[in-house]
Amino acid sequence: MRAGLLALAVAAAFTGAAIYVSVAEQPARLALDDKALLREWQPSYKRGAAMQASIAAIACLLGLVAWWRAGSLAYLVGAVLIILPWPWTLIVMMATNKALSAMDAAAVNPQARALIVRWGNLHLVRAALGVLATLAFLWGSHLA
Repeated sequence: MRAGLLALAVAAAFTGAAIYVSVAEQPARLALDDKALLREWQPSYKRGAAMQASIAAIACLLGLVAWWRAGSLAYLVGAVLIILPWPWTLIVMMATNKALSAMDAAAVNPQARALIVRWGNLHLVRAALGVLATLAFLWGSHLA
C-alpha cells in the first residue's frame, strides 16, 4: 500500500511539473522575442528533462513494486503510463529537442519559434500521460 501511495504522489509531482510547463512556462516563453525565446528554452529544457525523467523513473519503479505486492492491475497500468514519456521523448520529440539544443542562442534563429511551438504541443502528450498515470495510481490506491 505504501509503495502505491508513494507512486501516486510521485506521479502527481510529475504531472504537476508537466502541466506547469504547458500552462505557465511555455506561454510565458512564447511572449519573449525570438532571441530570448531560445536563450530561455535551452537551459530550461536541460534542467526540466533531467528532473522529469528522474521523477518518471521513480514513479514507475514504485508502481511496479506496488503491483508486485498488491497484484492490482491499476498499479501496472500506472507504471507503464508514467514511463511512456521516455519513449515519447526519445522517439517523437528528440528531433525537435536536438534541433533547438544545437541552435546558437546568441544568434537570431527564425525557425526557433516554430520549433518551440511544436515542442510545446508535443509536451502536452507528456502532461496527458502523467494525468492518466496519476489516475491509474489513484485507482490502484482506492482498490487496495
